[in-house]
Amino acid sequence: MDKAAGDLKQALPNVCDGIQIHVEVHQKSSSVAKKEDIRMSVLTLLNRHNIVFGDYKWTEFDDGFLNSNVQSVSIVDTDLKLKDRQPIDLSKSSLSLHIFHLNEEGPNSENLEEENEDIIAANHWVLPAAEFHGLWESLIYDTEVKSHLLDYVTTTLLFSDKNVDSNLVSWNRVVLLHGPPGTGKTSLCKALAQKLTIRLSYRYRYGQLIEINSHSLFSKWFSESGKLVTKMFQKIQELIDDKDALVFVLIDEVESLTAARSAFRAGTEPSDAIRVVNAVLTQIDQIKRYPNVVILTTSNITEKIDMAFVDRADIKQYIGPPSTAAIFRIYLSCLEELMKCQIIYPRQQLLTLRELEMIGFVENNVSRLSLVLKEISRRSEGLSGRVLRKLPFLAHALYIQSPSVTMTVFLQALSLAVDKQFEERQKLAERKKLADCV
Repeated sequence: MDKAAGDLKQALPNVCDGIQIHVEVHQKSSSVAKKEDIRMSVLTLLNRHNIVFGDYKWTEFDDGFLNSNVQSVSIVDTDLKLKDRQPIDLSKSSLSLHIFHLNEEGPNSENLEEENEDIIAANHWVLPAAEFHGLWESLIYDTEVKSHLLDYVTTTLLFSDKNVDSNLVSWNRVVLLHGPPGTGKTSLCKALAQKLTIRLSYRYRYGQLIEINSHSLFSKWFSESGKLVTKMFQKIQELIDDKDALVFVLIDEVESLTAARSAFRAGTEPSDAIRVVNAVLTQIDQIKRYPNVVILTTSNITEKIDMAFVDRADIKQYIGPPSTAAIFRIYLSCLEELMKCQIIYPRQQLLTLRELEMIGFVENNVSRLSLVLKEISRRSEGLSGRVLRKLPFLAHALYIQSPSVTMTVFLQALSLAVDKQFEERQKLAERKKLADCV
């Protein structure tokens, strides 16, 4: 190691000493307690339990005030900073408390009237929303996708606060997640909006999430495209004008932009189609100048993303199918939930991959079931996250159908469900091949 690198390493704090720890405090919807009173009670709780091993959640409290006013206190996202499960001394850490209520109302539809017809332009949530509670934790990736996205928005706000000249240092507040279907891109966008609303609650009172459906935009609106696009973004502008709100604009399957442009160049689509695309890009260019807006986009067809849009994205993150390690963690979270609900009973301790590695993957009474799960995870490679989270349900529905079952029997059913999934995919592929030949 050269001297400069050595000096830098020495200057950095120990990984578990002085790191920033985020604590999310879910205040009960019925509570009218002041945030400062809740904050003081939570700090007292953390002072009594100042050594933790990674993420931790309290749902029951000795303190009557907390029991009356707080649903849960959670230490979160330590896995984004620490690679190994090791003790964290909260008394030596920088604690950031985020106290929030969940909005219990579902989404509202943003309708635009055109020729006596209501067109659903977008869905609109006020954040943090009960619908997205726990979504961030349920999304499991191999790479540091989550931490990179959080760091990106943090830097965006810093540059805005410091009045960095965007003509000299360019950033657009545009995120593009691309990859095959079923990998959780849209869910990650929604979870990120929820997480940032909670994390930035000290400067924004609430969040707004507007989800635009590209298919509706480019299939139904050709005749009056320019006017309708303008109307829709006027509604978004009204939300952005509220400086107490952090606004997220989500455009799903943004490759529809490319489809419209390609059809126009090929002469198979009216010129109005390209006006739709240009109107959307123009509106994005206008709203991205505001410090309280983030534009989140997804695409299922990486190679067909419009380059005019790609150039606007600060982050272009590929989201692929999960690896064996990620699949293991997904299954582990599903099994924990089923044990909590006593569908799998009695409760069995399952080791993490890290713990299995520490014992050299040796099979014994403690590790046997975890090694079975590891093998099922290996055989599940190639399945999307969406399918993986359905498989425990299918395992029960197809092979168990009993109110309660042991872990051993459930893992046998899960193994059969994985086999069946690949058999069905093979049959579908054969039928498609046959149909293409005809």
